[in-house]
Amino acid sequence: MLLATVVVQLAYMAYYFWPFAAKRSPDAEPAPTHEQQHPVSVIVAARNALEHLRHLMPILLTQEYAEFEIILVDDRSDDDTGLYAQQLTQYYPNVRLVTVGSTPEGLAPKKYALTLGIKVARYPYLLFTDADCVPTTNQWLRHMARGFGSGADIVLGYGPYDEAPGLLNKLVRYETLLTGLQYLSFAERGNPYMGVGRNLAYTKATFLATKGFASHIRSLSGDDDLLVQDAVALGKRAAVVTHPAAQSVSEAPASWSQWWRQKRRHMSAGSKYRATDKARIGTFMLANGLFYLTTLGALFFSPVDWVPLAIAWFVRTSAILATYAGASRRLNDRQSVALLPVLDATYFLAYFLLTASLVLYRKPSRWK
Repeated sequence: MLLATVVVQLAYMAYYFWPFAAKRSPDAEPAPTHEQQHPVSVIVAARNALEHLRHLMPILLTQEYAEFEIILVDDRSDDDTGLYAQQLTQYYPNVRLVTVGSTPEGLAPKKYALTLGIKVARYPYLLFTDADCVPTTNQWLRHMARGFGSGADIVLGYGPYDEAPGLLNKLVRYETLLTGLQYLSFAERGNPYMGVGRNLAYTKATFLATKGFASHIRSLSGDDDLLVQDAVALGKRAAVVTHPAAQSVSEAPASWSQWWRQKRRHMSAGSKYRATDKARIGTFMLANGLFYLTTLGALFFSPVDWVPLAIAWFVRTSAILATYAGASRRLNDRQSVALLPVLDATYFLAYFLLTASLVLYRKPSRWK
């Protein structure tokens, strides 16, 4: 069993992860001529996000791009989010405000808010980020829009978390790197299955083709990954953009309970994935989990043959260190290589507990 789990993980490393990790993002700046062909509507849904918008809007407003607009969707805020957005519309002609007074019963609030923002978008290319995110540079829009230049319908970006002290932050950032490595490398191999709403773009035609969020409008999660699922099922093509200037950074969850709720919400969307994607992702996650479980079984419930056990651990650990370190360089999301084995074991233990909690207790979580 231990040998089988190592073989499966090495197969994923060799076919998906290492080709992605070893590749370098292009250093060349996007050609401005492409900008005329891809005018972009940047859409941000915000609820009680005044302080976040004060950090986000200055960098959005200074994006170097030929033609774009910013649509702020004030989703039922009871602070000064709407007032701040209204003031921006008076000074910046490319800023527009959509106000959501209430959400129809049974509909997911964020998806409803995004739908209203998309409905009024002037341009055929849509770029999304969250109110609590900040693009790393004023070239973010330019690099993300460059993904449309290849004829793609969807552009998948990467959204890391800010570095901070503490084990939780290291674990969250490791989990984000591993998730990014999965969905970006799978997409580069022709198997896109998800994106992250804090750095995702697609055409308005793609949104209309999937009938928006209709297939999952009552599900609280999935405004990003389930939209990608529906689009790919219709034959839409996805491009990957990993340049450091094309990233949008967020603050990591500040407490274990906050991270737990966030992960439960995100993982709940996985049950609606296509069967092939479930099998592809599930096989990798199961192989990692069983690797640790079979190791524990060998240590505590049977005589230990240390030589093959040590060889299996050395080969597997060396492979993940090399691959994950390479991915962190490509994505400019530097991780502590020495801590990777510890974080990997901790994450898959947490993943097992999260999966069990979703099976046993399905209380929904609402977005803030």
